[in-house]
Formats: sequence, C-alpha cells, structure tokens
Amino acid sequence: MSMLSRYDIYTAAFECLSLSDPEKKAKQTRFYAQQWRDGVLGSLSKKMPVAIAEAGHPKKPKLISPREVPKRSLGTLEGQAALIHAIAHIEFNAINLAWDAVYRFRDMPEQYLHDWVRVADEEAYHYGLVCGCLNDLGYRYGDFDAHDGLWDMAQRTAHDVLERMALVPRVMEARGLDVTPGISRRFKAIGNNDMVRVLGIILRDEIGHVAVGSRWFHYCCKQRNLDPNVTFQTLLHKYLKGKLRGPFSYEARLQAGFDMEELKQLEAMN
Repeated sequence: MSMLSRYDIYTAAFECLSLSDPEKKAKQTRFYAQQWRDGVLGSLSKKMPVAIAEAGHPKKPKLISPREVPKRSLGTLEGQAALIHAIAHIEFNAINLAWDAVYRFRDMPEQYLHDWVRVADEEAYHYGLVCGCLNDLGYRYGDFDAHDGLWDMAQRTAHDVLERMALVPRVMEARGLDVTPGISRRFKAIGNNDMVRVLGIILRDEIGHVAVGSRWFHYCCKQRNLDPNVTFQTLLHKYLKGKLRGPFSYEARLQAGFDMEELKQLEAMN
C-alpha cells in the first residue's frame, strides 16, 4: 500500500482504478472502503483528477464486441460457466465504475462519497461471490472472452456528474434489475442453488446502487433547476437514440428511485 493512499479517498480510488489484477483490485477496494468508514481516509486532495482512458484490467479476458460474444446453453457445464463468467465481468467493471464516480467528481456533498465508496465495496464483494461459483465449476475469471462496452459510458459521461448518474446507474446498472430474476430462475431450474443465492444478494444490493444514482441525479437536477423526467428523456435520446431494451421490472425500479411516469416513458421507448 502506498503511503499517499492513507491520506485521501481520491488517491485510494485512483489506485484501485489503476490496478489490473482483479483479485488485488477487489481486495484493495474492500480495504480502502473500511479505511474510509473508519475515518482514516479524508476527502481533501491537492491533486485534480486526471483523464483515465482505460481503467486497469487484466490481459484476460480478451475484450470483444458484444455482438461477438458467443451464446451458450446452460445445459452444459461450459455454458453455465460462461454465463457466470459474464456476470463476474460485469461486477469487475462495476468496481471501476464506482471508483471512477468517486475519483472524477469532486464538487459533491460528502454523502455522495459515502454512497459510492459503499457501492464500490459491495461490487467487490459481489465479484468475489461470483468468482467463487465460477471456481467451483473449475473455471477462473479470464477463461472466456468478454464484451468491451462497459467502460464506454464512463468515458462518455466523464465531463458531467449529472449525465453520469443518469446513464451509468440508471441505465446500465438498472438493466440488471430487469434481467437478474430471470437468470436466477434459469440457475434454479438446473439446480445451481449457490448462484441463486448469490444473485439474490446482487439484486438486493443493486437496487440500492441504482437508488444511489437516482438520488444524486435528482440532486443535480434540483441544483440546476431541471425537470428530472424531461432531463432523463433528453439524455436517453442523446446517448442511446431513444432506444432502451425492456421488459422493465416495475417493482425493483420503483424501489430504486424511478417513478411511474418514467417507467411509462421507458415502455414507450422499448
């Protein structure tokens, strides 16, 4: 551990973002999150954030276009492992996304830091749980190719915390609220109860993560005298051409800070 990382959360965030080894990234994330909770790390820094083109990631998995990722059946051990690997890849990238939210935006209230450090900690915990299930099948993270689109939205929204809160937690992470129950049912059908348990933990926590995004998106809208629903729609059209894949889990999204008007608007875009 570098000495500088003892002094502020931004140095810790940059260190975690820079680490390429997944196990070290997850371990340091959990360590620094505890240091933050214990009051060891402060929130004052003399250094301004630097542009991060790519967060640290290992040589494997090989990153390919989402269209190139092969589809496999859960009826085979390899198919089960491939799906678990895909979830591990999402959780690994979610660690980076949470730390970048901490590192990038320095003009937010201290509660914002508390929220996103907690998210990073929970994503690291999820990564460990999913990799445990993957290892139980005889595979490791990096054994399959993975898609390369997860960091793209972080780069595209690096200039504005409002846009980041709208599009990473409320679009990218919120998709997990819609699809995780169905994935869990598929694992239950083949008797993989460990993954069912892990996915239950992930879904519970991800509702909270999307709620964090909703909280700070609404905060930013209020600060700028913007209507949240209109602003969210505008950003969806700007970044996603007004297209968003459904179906949507109304129950989970309502818990995560969406309202019925927003959900009806999302349905119209589906």
